[in-house]
Amino acid sequence: MNKNATSKLVVRFLGIIAILILLSPLYYGYVIKGFTSTWRWIIDWHADPNYRSYTSYAIKIPKKYNIHGIDVSYYQGKIDWKRVREMKEDDVRITFAIIKASEGVLSVDPYFQRNWREAAKAGIVCGAYHFFRPQKSGEWQARFFLQTVKFEPGDLPPVVDIEQLNGVAPAQMRKELTAFIRVVEKRIKVKPIIYSGITFYKDYLRGYFDEYPLWIAHYHQPKLNLDASTKWYFWQHSDRAKISGINHVVDFNAFKGDSLSFYQLLIQ
Repeated sequence: MNKNATSKLVVRFLGIIAILILLSPLYYGYVIKGFTSTWRWIIDWHADPNYRSYTSYAIKIPKKYNIHGIDVSYYQGKIDWKRVREMKEDDVRITFAIIKASEGVLSVDPYFQRNWREAAKAGIVCGAYHFFRPQKSGEWQARFFLQTVKFEPGDLPPVVDIEQLNGVAPAQMRKELTAFIRVVEKRIKVKPIIYSGITFYKDYLRGYFDEYPLWIAHYHQPKLNLDASTKWYFWQHSDRAKISGINHVVDFNAFKGDSLSFYQLLIQ
C-alpha cells in the first residue's frame, strides 16, 4: 500500500472517529457541562465566595451554615413533605420546618394540623409559630396558641412572630409580648423564640428581650447585619426559594450553630 492510500485511510478512520464522538450523547454532556461551568464562573465573578447560588433552590444561600430549613403557612397550600425531605443539592437539605399555627385570639392556620403531622412523619424537625397581634391580649393569645399546638420533646421551641405595631404604642406592644412569652415559657419550660424583621427588631425589640433566642428576617444578603453579641439562632435570608413538593415560593432559613447546638435547642 502506498503512502497516499495509507494517508487517506488514516484520514477516513479519524473522520469516522470524529463523527462517532460528535454523535455520542457523552460528548454533548461534556460540552454542556463545560459551558455550564464557564457560565457559572462568569456569573459568580466578583461574587462573595460565602454566598453561593443553588440552582435547584433558585436562590443564593450563605455557605458557612450547615443546617437549613423553611417556614410555611396556608399560603404554600398542600405540601408533599416526603419530596421536601428528599430534596438536596450538594450538602444543602431541609432539616427543619417552622409552621404557622395561629394568629391573634381566633385564627388557626387551616393547613397547620396537616403540616404538623406530615412534616414530622417525613423526618423533618418541626416548630410552630404564632402571628402576634399587639392590639390583643398577649396572655389570651398565648393560651390560644398553646391550645392549638401540642409540643413534644424533639420539637423546636415555640415561636412568636412579631412584625407590626398595629396602631399601638411600642411600649404597649412590648407589654403584651412579655405577657405572651411568660405564659408560654411557664407552660413549655423553654424560652420561646422571637421572630421579627431586622428593622422592626432594631427599632422596637433590641434591648428589651435580649435573653430570648431570636429568629431574624434579613433578605438577599451575604451576611446578617447584626452585632456579634446579638443572641440570634435563625436567619430567614430569602423569601423566594423553590422547594420540591411545594407549589409556591418559600422562606428559607439557616441555623447559626452546628448540629449539636441545634439538637440541644430542641424541647427535651
